Order: sequence, then C-alpha cells, then structure tokens
Amino acid sequence: MNNKRMKMFEIIRGAAAILVALLVASILIFICSDKPFEALRYMLISPIFSNGSISMNSIYTILAAMTPIIFTGLAVCVMFSSNQFNMFGEGSVMLGGFIAALLGIYFSTGTYLDIIICVLGGAIVCGALMYIPAILKVKLGASEMVCSLMMNYIVMYVILHFLLNVFADGSKGTIQTYPFAATAHIPALVPGGSKLSWGFIVALIFTALVALFMYRTRWGYSIRMVGINQSFAKYSGMKVGGIVVLSQVIGGILAGMGGAIEVLGRFDTFLWRDLPGYGWTGITVAILAKNNPIFVPIAAFFIAYLNRGCTMMATYCDVPSEMADIIQAVVFLFFAAEQFLAKYRQKLVVAGAKEEIAQKNAAAEGGKA
Repeated sequence: MNNKRMKMFEIIRGAAAILVALLVASILIFICSDKPFEALRYMLISPIFSNGSISMNSIYTILAAMTPIIFTGLAVCVMFSSNQFNMFGEGSVMLGGFIAALLGIYFSTGTYLDIIICVLGGAIVCGALMYIPAILKVKLGASEMVCSLMMNYIVMYVILHFLLNVFADGSKGTIQTYPFAATAHIPALVPGGSKLSWGFIVALIFTALVALFMYRTRWGYSIRMVGINQSFAKYSGMKVGGIVVLSQVIGGILAGMGGAIEVLGRFDTFLWRDLPGYGWTGITVAILAKNNPIFVPIAAFFIAYLNRGCTMMATYCDVPSEMADIIQAVVFLFFAAEQFLAKYRQKLVVAGAKEEIAQKNAAAEGGKA
C-alpha cells in the first residue's frame, strides 16, 4: 500500500474509532438519562454554541484547555516514537508547574524574563528527572513503564510534603503557595478575563518545532528508527541507548514545560494537590495523532471539546462527567486493536497492487510500441 492510501486508511480508521466511541456513549446516555436528547445536545453542540450562535468565550475556554495536553501529547509522541512507553508525563506536568511557581515566588527578577526563567526551570528539572527511568531501562533493562508510573506518585507526594510543610501560605483557607510575581504570570492572549494565555501560541510553535525535529533532523530519524526496529538501528551503527535516553528526556522537558505554562498562565498560586490528569490525557492525544506531532493540536481540540461537553452535560443533565473517560477509553481500545478495519485495509492493499500492476503493464506496452 502506497503512502497516500495508508494515510487515507489511517484517517478513515481514526474517524471510525471516534464514531464508534460516540455511538457507545450515546447508547449509555439513552440507558442512564431521563433526557437523552438534551444530554447529547449539551455534549456535542453546546461546547461552542450558545443560544444558537457561536460563543467566542467557549472557544477560548476550549483552546485554553488544549494548551497543556498539546505539550503532553507532543511528549508522548516523541517517547512512543522510540517505542518507549514512559508514563511520567503526568508527574512531569505537576513538577514543572511546582518548580515554575517556586521560581516565580522566590527568584523573581522583576522583569518579564521571569516567565522564561520559570518555564525553562520547570522543563529542565523534569527533563533531568526523566533521565532516571531512561537510564534504568538502558543500563539495567528495567521497564520504563513501571518505573515511570511509580515516579508519578513519588513526585506527587514529595510535592505535597513541601507544599504543606514548607511553602504553604498560612493566611489562606486552602493549601496553596504564596502568589508568584506578576512578571512571572503569562499574559492573557485575549482580554476580558479569558483563561487563554500566550502559552497556547507557544504550544503551537513547539508543535512545529517537534515536527521539524522528528522528520527533518538525524536525531528525530534515529528516534523513529529505534522505534521501528531497534535491532536494525543497533546494527546500523546507531547508539540505541543514547537515543532511548534522549527521547525520554525530551518528553520530560516538553511535559514539564506544559505544566509550567499551565500554572503560570491560568493561576496566581500553585494549588494542585493531586496529579492534574494532563499526562494521562496526553497519551490519548498521541494515540489519536498516530504519534505525528502535526496532528497533536487537532487531537487535543477533540479531547478538550469532548471534556467540556461532558462537563456541561453533567452540570445541566443527569449524566456523570465520567462519560468523557468512557469515550476516551473506547477510542483507545479501537485505535489499539490491530484487527479493527483489517478487511478494509486488505482491500486497499489489493486495489493498490492491482493498480501498480496495471500501470507497469501499460508502461511495458507503451515501450514495445
């Protein structure tokens, strides 16, 4: 099957998986809701439409929700491309936000360089910590999935310890840090109280940069080759161990940057007391994007739209907001199922082969003439 047919098949397969997931959700809504049509309207239409017209504030809310999961989606794309199932993106988001907040509180320069310092600080710390599961995989053969999953909770409880006992603002009724400097706060992209910050533009820029890195540099090529066939990459002279470490460190940097931008762009203090969930969502985004960075913003928009729709459905109807998790799980299931639409793929392969044979025969007859 040529590349054009393969891309078309992947698009059709992805659309079919999403439609099946929405169908499953609709069936569940009809089973558990007394007002199923109203619930479906809130889930599918109301996220961006209000009183029959498009609501710009709703669009800004969805775009703001996309920002952190674009970064975690990119992080997972890089790591999964090297066949490394690292799950530390969740802990990296929380740690990146925490480090950025502390830098914004205690190391402020009083200039807008604070934003760069805080974001880079959070990203670098997360990249350095991601080195742990990577080096354990390379040197000891330890499962990066198990190590990274455990590190999420280690990081979370360490952050909670310092948040509760060292950096908490005792004058507040909730557990949170002191406010970080105004110069460390990422400005809003749209005035009027919108939570959409300039971090969204940064996320789009990094989407392009990661795509260029993965498809236009030798390092990106090496990461993809290790993911496709590690043995071949090794015998081709690639330093497989270094590439494995590189992919995971880059993933940590991207996820940490996403957490830092989320905290500095949407909050005035650090107040997360649990894993925020962006890392897990990033896995779904990367799967929807087929590990292609260019498609990450599209997948992130779908997930953010779905989450907002399910939240509105839970608020105004009798359907729980966990419906979004069910839909994501079904999408994940069908994307992971290799036999899903396998017969259709086989037909495309046969059609492509027949077309190539016909073209070769036509070229041969033309040559004889």
